[in-house]
Amino acid sequence: MAELNNVITYREAVAEGIAREMRRDPSVVCLGEDIGAAGGVFKTTQGLFEEFGPERIWDTPISEQAIVGAALGAAMTGMRPVAEIMFSDFLACCWDYLANEIPKVRYMTGGQVKVPLVIRTANGGGLGFGAQHSQAVENWALTIPGLKIAAPSTPADVIGLMSAAIRSDDPVVVFEHKGLFASKGPRPPEGYEVELGRAAVVREGSDVTLLALASTVPTALAAAERLAADGVSAEVVDLRCLIPMDMTTVLASVGRTSRLVTVEENPHQGGWGGTVVSIVVEEGFELLDAPVRRVTSANVPLPFADNLENEVIPTVDKVVAAVRGVVDY
Repeated sequence: MAELNNVITYREAVAEGIAREMRRDPSVVCLGEDIGAAGGVFKTTQGLFEEFGPERIWDTPISEQAIVGAALGAAMTGMRPVAEIMFSDFLACCWDYLANEIPKVRYMTGGQVKVPLVIRTANGGGLGFGAQHSQAVENWALTIPGLKIAAPSTPADVIGLMSAAIRSDDPVVVFEHKGLFASKGPRPPEGYEVELGRAAVVREGSDVTLLALASTVPTALAAAERLAADGVSAEVVDLRCLIPMDMTTVLASVGRTSRLVTVEENPHQGGWGGTVVSIVVEEGFELLDAPVRRVTSANVPLPFADNLENEVIPTVDKVVAAVRGVVDY
């Protein structure tokens, strides 16, 4: 039984990560649609209402503007709100707050007012939710100065990054990937925290660096396993955060392997891989022995049908093909 207690799902890790911070800091509150007694539409807030009650777990109307606007006001007046936007696609409904208000308050007040606000949201495709509920939109937030961006790939990182995000005095958007909710991993110890902006080498290799984020991390690891059978040694780096972006770890890995393939669920245009590649070319061009390749989603709305969606998003086959191209260059 003790061993079972040391394993947790990604879904459970969301609630546990929040609960740990709520127990530690009474200024932490949560708000969003159906996050209370219902436990969240994805069951990622299950148990919070029972433990902390309606004074700290606030069910809201179906209004993204109301949720984020209330969270902004709470953050400016001494609380540490954790606001849920049910699907990341719906960030578009409160874009003025996200782009024009939240990231600029601290700057425009000369540091007199902080915004210790977390916006967490279910992101990404692979589950057949259709074009309006399946987008990976980290690249939207990436265009906005003043926001920090985290996207965990494991249950432990969910807890560690959530702790760091809630403790941050700057606004953080945490993208929880829908396709990872059922995945399992070790439960980290109490007090576990993952520094925002610190990538992780999750598999060592010598021939090529696979740089991934959230759901593309298991895809990259599966591709690395297949490539190993062909004698290709792939190093897999989990970027974990887009802002701050740990290019020190990325460049060190490219220095060891001389090749880079980025694996992202964003469409090719405007995706975070383009930012990574530009920095690698500017600061580490001499490290490369082959052109950089980007594996991305296609520039189309996400199809509903599973077989069509699989054609759009990154897959193990696509990653393996890209790696073989750079290794054989």
